[in-house]
Amino acid sequence: MPLWLVYHPEGIFTSDAKAALAADITSIYTAVGLPAFYVIVNFISLPNSSIHVGGKSPSLEKPFIRFSVDHIAVHTEGDVKWQARIAARIETKLKPHIADKGYDWEFHVDETPRELWRVNGFVPPPHKSEAERLWAEKNKAVEWQNPKGKL
Repeated sequence: MPLWLVYHPEGIFTSDAKAALAADITSIYTAVGLPAFYVIVNFISLPNSSIHVGGKSPSLEKPFIRFSVDHIAVHTEGDVKWQARIAARIETKLKPHIADKGYDWEFHVDETPRELWRVNGFVPPPHKSEAERLWAEKNKAVEWQNPKGKL
């Protein structure tokens, strides 16, 4: 499950802009076979006076957008090349929504232990497994035979 928290000044994103950005973020993950419902994008609107970069509030002409991303479903296992590919995919998807508009931005990705993750009480199936393909096809969590049992 990727969880994206998008911190932004009030009024920067319209509802349509949020939907378009969320769709592009989701496509990062569905392109590698993850179910779309795994991807959660929360837009957190803040008064510009509540955002400080280097001790100062950014101007509204050049707003600052902060992305905090948690990866849970799939980890890079310290593979530097894989990490670079993920960062490049993120940059590509953010570009039309952020960079091309002249905004300043920053993102980071944390990898949360998969063992601490559940969806509707189910242990999610292994990545690229038949059960995960079923979840992607149905776009929801469904019961599956977990050889390790339900934790």
